[in-house]
Amino acid sequence: MTSSSSPSQDAKRLAHAYPEGLRADALMEEDDAWSYEIDGERDGDQFDRSERAALRRVAGLSTELEDVTEVEYRQLRLERVVLVGVWTTGTAQDAENSLAELAALAETAGALVLDGVIQRRDKPDAATYIGSGKARELRDIVLDSGADTVICDGELSPGQLIQLEDVVKVKVIDRTALILDIFAQHAKSREGKAQVALAQMQYMLPRLRGWGQSLSRQMGGGSGGLATRGPGETKIETDRRRIREKMAKMRREIADMKTGREIKRQERRRNKVPSVAIAGYTNAGKSSLLNRLTGAGVLVENALFATLDPTVRRAETPSGRLYTLADTVGFVRHLPHHLVEAFRSTMEEVGDADLILHVVDGSHPNPEEQLAAVREVIRDVGATDVPEIVVINKADAADPLVLQRLLRVEKRSIAVSARTGRGIQQLLALIDNDLPRPSVEIEVLVPYTHGKLVARAHTEGEVISEEHTAEGTLLKVRVHEELAADLAPYAPVSAA
Repeated sequence: MTSSSSPSQDAKRLAHAYPEGLRADALMEEDDAWSYEIDGERDGDQFDRSERAALRRVAGLSTELEDVTEVEYRQLRLERVVLVGVWTTGTAQDAENSLAELAALAETAGALVLDGVIQRRDKPDAATYIGSGKARELRDIVLDSGADTVICDGELSPGQLIQLEDVVKVKVIDRTALILDIFAQHAKSREGKAQVALAQMQYMLPRLRGWGQSLSRQMGGGSGGLATRGPGETKIETDRRRIREKMAKMRREIADMKTGREIKRQERRRNKVPSVAIAGYTNAGKSSLLNRLTGAGVLVENALFATLDPTVRRAETPSGRLYTLADTVGFVRHLPHHLVEAFRSTMEEVGDADLILHVVDGSHPNPEEQLAAVREVIRDVGATDVPEIVVINKADAADPLVLQRLLRVEKRSIAVSARTGRGIQQLLALIDNDLPRPSVEIEVLVPYTHGKLVARAHTEGEVISEEHTAEGTLLKVRVHEELAADLAPYAPVSAA
């Protein structure tokens, strides 16, 4: 027999656990006001910050619907929401952490979280997600709080969405739709917008439903007027066909953009430039770490999925070796598979890297769960063979016992703080040590008339020693086979 707890009781318990409500602060550290004087040197220019703080048009006020995507999906204007989750496995604390993360996602999307309830079940109800009785109790909570949206902590089937809406009488969305909405708000590049649009259409296609007379059939056959051969396709069939056509067009555009990204990767591989990818849970501090290591000036904000578009920057190890550092989109538990597929071309930066910096938030209540969620996505994109360094960020705000536990469990790990700079030099030394090294060690005397070879030795190889003599530049370098063949005519060095 399935056991359940009253939503009102769960609300009281969660309110006791989080006195200020299920808000983003339950998972994220207090966000200090960003200022150029304090944070500018670390984070670089933050051009996107002023744009996000500027006046923004409120979506959804217009009554004119441009196309079918706006009819069904609608730009979610989440104002006052109630959260509901189903606890099937794990502990009560795990369930509360999951709902707290959902609250952080809702606030990132611009919602005000009014209440949150959890129900204990063996599995979600096939009809209404939480069962018909609990759905009616949820409706009472919605009426009492004045909410206009219910967000479910899971991916609901089209039938569950419709039937739960029929009971609670307000808009119902699930975790997947919420994440897609956040991605749509934060995507800036042409590729990012196209990937989000494709994921939205993939999610929306099976959830289309008729509105009023939109299920009526079009007239089919004949030349019009009264002489017809019968009903044609329904309006919803027309909508589905149009969405499939848009999806096909979007896939072609993303494939073309993927080609450009692949050409850039091939150029880096041709020049033998090692690559490092920063991967990790959303809001773990990936952009802050990139800014600290390279001064990239990427937007840093205490919000989930603040940055989506990948950023690649050139960096240099303490020994002078050049490499590229790529910041990738953040991950989250139960990341919608539509997004994984749509962002596959972007996530290939992780699969093609020589080293992964797996960033985890050391101040999170359950960092091990973050590690597991990110590694699941890394497996999905086929990057399990890439060496990994676990970077435990926010060490200045983390519990020392948690840091010790993570450092003991994760053998290749280091604790750092992108905010204060703690551990950054040790991290750079680890990167220098773990990047692939050229295979051939050679000593040559390069004439000054062939300075390009010396420059290539610096950019493509690892210079062990360098001395300028009367005959030319005396080099002892470790290089790849191709460059070794070009340097071979200048070896061995004659005794001088």
